[in-house]
Amino acid sequence: MASFDVVSQIDMQEVRNAVDQASREIVNRYDFKNTNTSIDLGEDSITISSVSADRLAAARVVLEEKLVRRKVSLKALDYGDEQDAAGGTVRQEVRLKAGISSDDARSLNKFIKSLGLKGVQSQTQGDQLRVNSKKRDDLQSVIAAVKEGPFELPLQFENFRD
Repeated sequence: MASFDVVSQIDMQEVRNAVDQASREIVNRYDFKNTNTSIDLGEDSITISSVSADRLAAARVVLEEKLVRRKVSLKALDYGDEQDAAGGTVRQEVRLKAGISSDDARSLNKFIKSLGLKGVQSQTQGDQLRVNSKKRDDLQSVIAAVKEGPFELPLQFENFRD
C-alpha cells in the first residue's frame, strides 16, 4: 500500500540566516539610520522593534524578503499585534508555526475525505498526517489538492512510498 506523510516544518538554520541578513541590511541602510530598528530571533519567535510603525513595517518587509529568498514559507509566520514599548518605540512579535495541531489535522483529514477518492485513508500521527492508498495516482491527486487547499500552514510532503 502506497503512503506519504504531510508535515509542517521550518528549517531553523535558514530562518537564522535570514534574520542575520535582514539585521545586517537594516544596519547598513540609510533609511534605518538612527531608528534603533532591530530584528531578534528567539526560541520560537522573532521580535522586530523600531521607533515608529512605518519603520517597523519596512523592517518586516526586509525580513520577509530574506525569508522568501531562503525558501522559508511566509505561512510559517504568525504576526502578533504591534505594541508600544519603552522609550516611545514600537515592537512586534512574530511567532514561528511548526507542526500540525490537532485542529489543523482534523480539518486536513476532513478535506482529504471530501475529495471523494476511493480507497484513500488519512490518519493523524503526532504532529503529522499519514495518507494511504492502493493507487499512486490517487495519492498524487491528494498532494495536488492539498497544495491548492485553503490551509494557513507551510505543508511539506515526505516519505512517499510505493
